Amino acid sequence: MAVHVFNNNVKVFRNRTLSLVVSSNYSTESSEPHVIKNPALSQLKRGTGGRSSFNGVVATVFGATGFLGGYLINKMGKIGTQMIIPYRGDAYFTRELKLTGDLGQVLFQPYHLQDEESIRKAVKYSNVVINLVGRDWETKNFKFNDVHVEGARRIARISREMGVERFIHLSALNIDPLPAPIYLSKGSGFLTSKKAGEQAVREEFPNATIFRPSDIYGQGDRFLLMYSHAWRRSRQQIVLWKKGEQTIKQPVAVADVVNGIVNAMLDRSTSGQIYQAVGPTPYLLSDLIDWIFAILRRNREFNFDFKRTGFLENPQHLVKMWLTDKLCPSWPPGYVNSERFEREFVNDRVSERLPTLEDLGVKLTRTEVHIPHELRFLKAFQYYMDTIGEFENPPPPPPYIASLIRNYA
Repeated sequence: MAVHVFNNNVKVFRNRTLSLVVSSNYSTESSEPHVIKNPALSQLKRGTGGRSSFNGVVATVFGATGFLGGYLINKMGKIGTQMIIPYRGDAYFTRELKLTGDLGQVLFQPYHLQDEESIRKAVKYSNVVINLVGRDWETKNFKFNDVHVEGARRIARISREMGVERFIHLSALNIDPLPAPIYLSKGSGFLTSKKAGEQAVREEFPNATIFRPSDIYGQGDRFLLMYSHAWRRSRQQIVLWKKGEQTIKQPVAVADVVNGIVNAMLDRSTSGQIYQAVGPTPYLLSDLIDWIFAILRRNREFNFDFKRTGFLENPQHLVKMWLTDKLCPSWPPGYVNSERFEREFVNDRVSERLPTLEDLGVKLTRTEVHIPHELRFLKAFQYYMDTIGEFENPPPPPPYIASLIRNYA
């Protein structure tokens, strides 16, 4: 039996030579029917929308227990996506993710990145696989190459072998070309491995959709929390390469990245595309840091003698990075390590040759509006209940001239 869907009209007919079900299991601009495997009515859309419905997408999300993953599967569950969540470690750590969908909509599967059989079980019934697995620093068990290259290649290859229709992979901005080294002699190992991983995914799954995000901010991020962490500061000073006056950053809201991934998942025409996930406005890092610390009430108005210093002016930061690399490699406090320091001062470069989130229909969140909300619980003097209008809101940083960084070719 087969099912053809044209403009949401379902026609069922029998054909002994046809062993596939044709269905519009997720939206597209094309009027052509789409083929899905497993000829069963359970593969068809049902319900009126929402967490108790099924939109036709069965998605396996690797890395769902991370910062971006939690936001993503909540959005996917909200529109009726059935999800398989591979996890490693204690199953208790995934308890919050059970609430992202109705009973039976979210399933959990133990896996290990080097265990191919567990990966096969995780993608066996899915028509979409999303790979968010990544590491910001190396550990004794997982190096950058293990996760970003070999792990990504393994997931992409097995997904292709199991007949998965769509593969979405999270890469990184600023990998093409790789930036020149700043502090480490070989440059950022994170960015180098991300570039190699992107190439590996292309070799195994040529039609994969790839996202290259800049620094992502949101609740529980590693961007705003890094700068607000006490270990990142030093005697009311923060160390930046050349005081941050030659570094351009274009941070993006986590909700915008999630909306872009979901829109790409629902649109088959995005297959094989590379999308740059960046915010609407580029800033000088120096201006961005001054504004963040003004929001945190760590300026002279609140008796904090905060100032930015150069790398050579504060050698204490060198000692901090050395201690963190040696004593806390698995989870660096304040993300103060040499790898993060190297990547922190790489300019965000947006190529005009590649589409962005706006090409996926995402209305970008204004950075100057959203970041103050994210920093609210980190402000100094939280015990003081100020009245409305008692303190003026710090003026947002001036945008950097976008044309200076978009002309990179």
